[in-house]
Amino acid sequence: MSSSKEKQEWFDKPDPTGTTDSDEVGLRFTCTQCGNCCTGPTGFVLFTDDEAQAIANGLKISKEDFYTKYTRDTLVGRSLNEIQADGFGYDCVFLTRDEAGKTGCSVYGSRPEQCRTWPFWKSNLVGKRAWKEESRGCPGMNQGTLHTPEHIRITREQVEI
Repeated sequence: MSSSKEKQEWFDKPDPTGTTDSDEVGLRFTCTQCGNCCTGPTGFVLFTDDEAQAIANGLKISKEDFYTKYTRDTLVGRSLNEIQADGFGYDCVFLTRDEAGKTGCSVYGSRPEQCRTWPFWKSNLVGKRAWKEESRGCPGMNQGTLHTPEHIRITREQVEI
């Protein structure tokens, strides 16, 4: 067992975002189903071969059909397709919208790890400034459930974004 303490990060400190007057550590996030993380400028959602198989199983199609119909090659790897959506930019092919404006994911139970780990990506956790910038487009950040620094670290290591 290691006796050395992990290096403290900005989210280990009390009130890391400066949005409350509390002594809690960690970051708050609860999904509001706004869909902002699944739409916008063109981007990519990477997935593993096992995740492709799980999505294909959920769709009741072959993995080969999944790759053909729902994915594309990008400079960073195979990605889920996007659909140009009026007024929103580019939606993930699996993003759904209801008439009230709530969004969902038609493959939620088998969605890729990249989606499961939002917003605790390395790129969002490099410092307070990055977290604050990203939170401008995500109403669930700094709201709701308090996630511990340990949970944040574990989640951050799941994907390379």
